[in-house]
Amino acid sequence: MVVVASLMACTAAADGRQDCRNNREPLLPKKYMELPLGAVRADGWLLEQLRFMADGMTGHLDEILPNLMGDRNGWLGGDGDKWERGPYWIDGLLPLAYILDDDALKAKALRWVEWTLASQREDGFFGPDEDLPNVEGLQRDRTHDWWPRIVVLKILQQYYDATSDPRVIEFMTKYFRYQLERLPVDNLGRWSYWAVERGGDNIMVVYWLYNITGDKFLLELGDLLTRQTADWKGRLSDGHTLSDRYSLHCVNLAQGFKTPVIEYQANGDEEYLKAVDTGYRDLMKHLGWPNGMYGADELLHSANPTQGSEFCSAVELMFSLERMIEITGRTDWADWLEKIAYNALPTQATDNYDGRQYYQQLNQVEISHCQRNFMTCYNGTEGTFGPVTGFPCCTANMHQGWPKFVRDLWMATEDGGLAAMYYGPSSVTAPAGGTVVTLAESGTYPFGEDVVIKVSAMKKCSAEFPLHLRIPGWCMEATVKVNGAEAGTFRAGDTAVIRRKWKKGDELVLHLPMDIRITRWYEESAAVERGPLVYALKMDEKWTKVMHEDPLLRRYGDWHYEVHSSTPWNWCFLKKNIEDKLTESFTLIQNNWNGRYPWNQENCPVEIRTTACRMPEWHLYNGSAGPLPFSPHYHSEIGPEEEIVLIPYGCTTLRITEFPVNY
Repeated sequence: MVVVASLMACTAAADGRQDCRNNREPLLPKKYMELPLGAVRADGWLLEQLRFMADGMTGHLDEILPNLMGDRNGWLGGDGDKWERGPYWIDGLLPLAYILDDDALKAKALRWVEWTLASQREDGFFGPDEDLPNVEGLQRDRTHDWWPRIVVLKILQQYYDATSDPRVIEFMTKYFRYQLERLPVDNLGRWSYWAVERGGDNIMVVYWLYNITGDKFLLELGDLLTRQTADWKGRLSDGHTLSDRYSLHCVNLAQGFKTPVIEYQANGDEEYLKAVDTGYRDLMKHLGWPNGMYGADELLHSANPTQGSEFCSAVELMFSLERMIEITGRTDWADWLEKIAYNALPTQATDNYDGRQYYQQLNQVEISHCQRNFMTCYNGTEGTFGPVTGFPCCTANMHQGWPKFVRDLWMATEDGGLAAMYYGPSSVTAPAGGTVVTLAESGTYPFGEDVVIKVSAMKKCSAEFPLHLRIPGWCMEATVKVNGAEAGTFRAGDTAVIRRKWKKGDELVLHLPMDIRITRWYEESAAVERGPLVYALKMDEKWTKVMHEDPLLRRYGDWHYEVHSSTPWNWCFLKKNIEDKLTESFTLIQNNWNGRYPWNQENCPVEIRTTACRMPEWHLYNGSAGPLPFSPHYHSEIGPEEEIVLIPYGCTTLRITEFPVNY
């Protein structure tokens, strides 16, 4: 680890707003700090991705689902849904609006913010309210559930980070005093278990407010919430919860991963961080997938590549990791985050964001209306692409994935600089070295090996400050050049800190060599990885829009997409080709990519060519690839070696990701 000794406080932006905020004592200091919402902007293909969202469901969900997300929603004062779905949508729409600086999207989000701020009662409670009497022992309506208010707290935190609206501070202070008074009577689990499972998000916002106001009662509330929140430290470290089928809900686990790290800020107990490490190892051992996700549809199921992984799990796990990285600066958790963002996230929604899957499969050879071997099924639509197929929660919650990822591409450092803990085309404008600086990030990453960072604007002629750069765990030796001159060589897992007097026009190039790797997974199957990307079989894909005539299907929208292929998928690798001399068996081809939106076969920036053999006894079963043959010492009659093409997992819809190995 490269370290810099000096520590500096964050400075204020030109408009007077504080650009970052570390923890107040007695909370432990965070390694990095979020910048104001809007300080980081997307560029290149990431900007295209956000615009697809703005033009698709993210920007128009109130028009697509007017009865659910329009004026009838309870969070706009209507007689409709009063629970999580409306807040879920705004939790993604609001950061998208401010990152894009889109006035129309801001106006949509601010309707919900303004209604919420105006809804607060004198006692501090807010949101939809049936105004039932507050009588001891009364089981009030689910309208009063703590859980959807936790989501709204996240929205208001982001809104304040974008605007510094003082009403938010007054509002939250009043509500948190209400929580401190009521939780001993109406505990987190009073109306549903979701708030108990996801209470870490509530604690997170309480500590955020404490860092602004310093009100000591917030620390007391944090302790109370910790006692009422599920024991995620125990679950992640007990050695059996993550190996027991059906023991946890998939999204609860995704959100729960950050809870011990949130709590660690208050107790300073390193065992809480160790619990997360133990949980990660157990998760990957028993349920893990090479794209960073796990088999859980909806409860924990198995690592079988034809189990499902819920879209909500991906975006919530990304958010958990973003907060965990901010607090600890852990590079391995940033590796995990990129795995999800650059593999699982782009493949689970259509390019134009008009549909999404409830579950994705690693070995996904057909998208069709079919009852598959999922633990929780919704009329066979859970694998199809549509506005509300499967279950509607993901239609509302999917939108936070990309905007929050973009926001945290850059963070402030405790030594007065800026940090890039994961990489993507973007720019950041923030204080550093006593001035306001703009850095622009480009390059070929994650498809290629170079990250380019240029000082594109600076209010002073020059300024000295450090740049923190993560070196991924898969990169054995990285190099940094500044203006063409060598600036250091770094090892896997390092945080490279480049401190110098920077001036406008300076250019840093981080070179991250990417080797092709074979990793082993379920039934000792083989997956192909390079850099942060997993590669999967390229298949012909024929998309068909199916209109819903059946009244039962119309519950899941008017239509869905199905995807079929006429190309074979039942390939296996030969043992001799995946051991030792991989450079002879796998050929990397860089396509003529212009930097535009990459997540489909047409624009795919890179591919790998190799050989494989057909395995006749491996065939379709109930709409999915059949049981995966156990690879060690497995031998069967197979076809001749033929060339196959592998492309990044995020560019596929149909695919084989985990290949059996024939000995």
